[in-house]
Amino acid sequence: MSIQSLPLKANGHLFSLQGNDEVTVYTPLDNGSPFVTDLMFNCAVCDHWPTLQITADAVLVQDPCPFPDGLSVTITLPVPSGRLLVSDDLRPVYDFDRTGMASLNTALGKAQAAEAMEKLGCAFGSTLNCHLGLYPTGEGTYVIATPSYTEDVHPRFPDSADLANICTDLWAFSLADYSDWQKRGGDPSTLDWSDTVVDVTPGTYNVTYHGAERGFDPDSVDDVIWAHIERIS
Repeated sequence: MSIQSLPLKANGHLFSLQGNDEVTVYTPLDNGSPFVTDLMFNCAVCDHWPTLQITADAVLVQDPCPFPDGLSVTITLPVPSGRLLVSDDLRPVYDFDRTGMASLNTALGKAQAAEAMEKLGCAFGSTLNCHLGLYPTGEGTYVIATPSYTEDVHPRFPDSADLANICTDLWAFSLADYSDWQKRGGDPSTLDWSDTVVDVTPGTYNVTYHGAERGFDPDSVDDVIWAHIERIS
């Protein structure tokens, strides 16, 4: 069997978090069809499994990724009560059927989950198992962020400034109007240290989730901003 490394022309896809720019091609000595074993996962953006064409100079992915820039997700969240419930997990009050959706490990799956939860009245964003906080940034504006704790980078969002400390047992954040959560069956006695009710100006908020965008780096040594929140009316 002959083995060679060839450039991967990914056609907008992303087959690892680091991105593959070269793959190994194995060609059987009995003139069998060459094959690639490096690509072990579907596209991290669109959840597509690649159809490959192997040439003498490169490995080409045949179908283009439909979301080469990732997906930008803006969720509209009404908070008429002026009380915002902040948590990682607001199930089973807000939950949805994932049947037929892309993997939550992909940008498309993250966007689909956020859009499905928006229809139920909850702002949801998939994250990592990391420290998250809700931080004020101005009049009617907030971010959900993971602060940096390196010696060289001073966090813009220290623990002392957070309005809510979000546990990530679910690897996510969830926001909802507290009164709506109660009306849908939410029991205040079930809330614990990882659930916080924050007083905000009543109105409608846009929650712009960044975790599905191409180039978003959840492992940055700087502060990682998962979402921007802004009161729009």
